[in-house]
Amino acid sequence: MSSLHHDHPDYRASEDHTCHGVSTNLSDYFLTRRQFLNRMGMGVGALGLASLLDPRDLVAATPASGPLTPHAPHFPAKAKAVIHIFAQGAPSHVDTWDPKPSLMRMNGKSIPGGDIALGSPFKFSKYGQSGLEVSEVFAKTAQHADELAVIRSMWTDIPAHEVATVFMNTGSLRIAKPSMGSWLVYGLGTENQNLPGFIALRGGGLPPGGSTNYQSAFLPGVYQGTSINTTAPSVPLMIQNIRNLYVGKAEQRRQLDMIHQLNEIHAQNLQRDAALETRLESYEIAFRMQAESLDAFDINKESEETRAAYGKSEQGKQLLIARRLIERGVRVVQVWHGGWDHHQQLQTRLTAKAGEIDQPLAALLTDLKQRGLLDSTLVIWGGEFGRKPTRDKNGYDDPGRDHNAKAFSMVMAGGGIKGGTVYGATDEFGAASVVDKVHPHDLHATILQCMGLDHTKLTYRFNGRDFRLTDVAGNVIKPILT
Repeated sequence: MSSLHHDHPDYRASEDHTCHGVSTNLSDYFLTRRQFLNRMGMGVGALGLASLLDPRDLVAATPASGPLTPHAPHFPAKAKAVIHIFAQGAPSHVDTWDPKPSLMRMNGKSIPGGDIALGSPFKFSKYGQSGLEVSEVFAKTAQHADELAVIRSMWTDIPAHEVATVFMNTGSLRIAKPSMGSWLVYGLGTENQNLPGFIALRGGGLPPGGSTNYQSAFLPGVYQGTSINTTAPSVPLMIQNIRNLYVGKAEQRRQLDMIHQLNEIHAQNLQRDAALETRLESYEIAFRMQAESLDAFDINKESEETRAAYGKSEQGKQLLIARRLIERGVRVVQVWHGGWDHHQQLQTRLTAKAGEIDQPLAALLTDLKQRGLLDSTLVIWGGEFGRKPTRDKNGYDDPGRDHNAKAFSMVMAGGGIKGGTVYGATDEFGAASVVDKVHPHDLHATILQCMGLDHTKLTYRFNGRDFRLTDVAGNVIKPILT
């Protein structure tokens, strides 16, 4: 039953209403063949049964809460919300978060495997009391070194963008499974019933793998991510079809109530239809979003100082919106930042791409901390795989790096994360993770742990099997947790 119906506890689909001798009970006009035969052939028996029962027992119970109502975690959570910045395209770890002096010494020479080493053109420096080494392309974010945990030993299964991107989001290489954001909202609900629990902010087109990256799959559709194109020139264009220019809110409420009544009659007569339930929930969320969605996405309501801190790039706009959404109780915000596939012109293109996110990410961490939100917000940055420590084999005059599934880095900060931490290591050239290797299943287990969820117990039965985000694997990375 749609959560909208909870606002109207006095309504009962089975109540009998007449007007001048004509029934106004909707259920009288929506009979299945079985019901018709039952009423005509066994009506007397049904009346006899009714006289023995409390009339309230004949009415389907109304759930005490809707599917998005906040739920208690498995154990006390360190984080209440997630901002996941997806650097799609596979950033080079050896040029950002994983310094390799040996690679610099071997620049232009053959290394094990026979390929020509490509030393990083970027300088690494130590930051903070922890002495965390970070590339100059993230010099502003590095000012938060003592709040960052860098996992340098990530690895994944397949170095193909679409497959690896979907895998990083859903934990599945084959069948369509729910995204991490959908699992989190399913497990915890969301604090603000007037906004979706999971919002994906994208700049323009869909990422590789499309909406599969933020789908709910076999989970109820109410848990899927709501995709927002932040490149739209205005908030009304960013969030279209929310405001109804022709029907007032009172009339919209009445129409939605009627739809929910019809849906409940249908559900009592026949089995519930998941697709129909999802559609009705989307209507309901869209109606409730009228109350505050335009405000939440309007960064012009921030001070000039705050907007300047985040910068004028699209990513600055996205991260400022992400903070505003988290501040308003949205459970998961995913920010898509594509363009990290650098097979050539590594120095020029990586400098530009990192420059788009470095200032906004540093501003986000500062802003969250000043507002007292960093301790309860888990911030994640990373891509779907890494890059090789050698020159791209296409022979470009100004080379970049090829794909590498054996090694990459992930950066985390905020709720539940031990700052100033480096976990795991790659080999001397950064070609493969060799110490404390971390798989996406391990990363997902750790994220759920920060949110107060046991990844082995957050399950959903589908087709006779209990599914979970981490499949049958996953180990929590305890050394990076507080």
